[in-house]
Amino acid sequence: MISLEAFIANVPVARPDAARTRRRAIVSCAVGNFVELFDFMIFGLFAAQLAANFFPGHDPVLSLLSAFATYGVGFLMRPIGAVVIGAYGDRHGRRAALVLTVGFMASATALTGLIPSYAAIGLWAPALLVLCRLVQGFSTGGEWGGAAAFLVEYAPAGRRGLIGSLQQFSVGLALIAATLCAAVLNATLDRAAMLAWGWRIPFILGFVLAPIGLYLRTRVLETPEFDRAAAQRRLAAHPVRDSFTRYRRPVLAAFGIAVVGTVGNYVFNIFMPSFAVGQLGLAPAAAYYSTSVASVVLTVLTPLMGALSDRVGRRPVLLAGALGYLLLGYPLFRLAVVLHDTAGLMLTQAIAAVLLAMYAGPLCAVLSELFPTRVRYTALSIGYGFAVTIFGGFAPFIATFLIRATESPLSPALYVMLAGLISTATLLAVRDPVNAPLD
Repeated sequence: MISLEAFIANVPVARPDAARTRRRAIVSCAVGNFVELFDFMIFGLFAAQLAANFFPGHDPVLSLLSAFATYGVGFLMRPIGAVVIGAYGDRHGRRAALVLTVGFMASATALTGLIPSYAAIGLWAPALLVLCRLVQGFSTGGEWGGAAAFLVEYAPAGRRGLIGSLQQFSVGLALIAATLCAAVLNATLDRAAMLAWGWRIPFILGFVLAPIGLYLRTRVLETPEFDRAAAQRRLAAHPVRDSFTRYRRPVLAAFGIAVVGTVGNYVFNIFMPSFAVGQLGLAPAAAYYSTSVASVVLTVLTPLMGALSDRVGRRPVLLAGALGYLLLGYPLFRLAVVLHDTAGLMLTQAIAAVLLAMYAGPLCAVLSELFPTRVRYTALSIGYGFAVTIFGGFAPFIATFLIRATESPLSPALYVMLAGLISTATLLAVRDPVNAPLD
């Protein structure tokens, strides 16, 4: 039986000049990452409909908590995906691993859109939903670090911030597409239709998009850095063990650096629409349109911040974002609550998007520069994956729980400020690796 890496290696790929090779690699990685993250994000954006279909109950808050808990469960698999797929990518190449992630995500997303409701099959419905979310989490655990390493390893010296930021740029595009999809569906379908079948549309759409990402990724060359390491026999035999032993300090640094970015994203972009509907009484379509506007701000600014980090260093740009969350976390929530309308929500999310862009722009480059090629995929994925799992994945659940426990709609701001404090302290403790040799 032929192995996956052998099959992918035998897919015919033209070998154009270096500039064309780089462009093709960047496009293929960004498009694949867009498909992957679109599929992953729609789960959180349609949490209310999923709660009604799979966790029916008399208390809508408890049903929403169950849906957000299921959303968070997917993040429990991210470190496992980071370890398994990351090690595979460090041994057999970034290209083969990134083909795997798209396949896993497409299968889980399609099945999610086809699962019958609790009313039809009982407990099998939430059980299958959780299983699909676990597969999604496993896939994304290997996707993020692989895409980051792939882009940075293709980037010329002095442009790693800009090229690496295109990974986060594609995440922004995925967020725009996902939130616009949610906004349009909520605006055109009534509540009954959304609960009955409307929520299934984005999951089916996500599956339909997957072959595009799969096609592009099978027709791109391996990164020059990985090929060079393989030719010189510098690949790690045990990348997971090396990550937790020889490179444990950079892994901890990657973890601490990533905390505030993931919390800021999942609180202000994923949790905030449900918060606006449940706490502020806004219409679902208005909440999603607001998030779409914030996503545009994030997407436009992210490459600019990545390019800025190539000129002034990674740490100054990242510190500005981390300190912004620390100092503005509470005022931003208060702004949304006091204004209590769509304009207030839009302003809150737009400001938060500026802070997130400061973080998202340099993030892929700074994390990739912490590690050598032989363990970059695994170590980067582990550090980032654990940060997302512990602080980001359950952020909507924690924010909802804090509001219920404190009876204050401002309480989620404390969680954002804690994340800002952790990342600020980490950034102050590590050196700025900007444009250091990758090996």
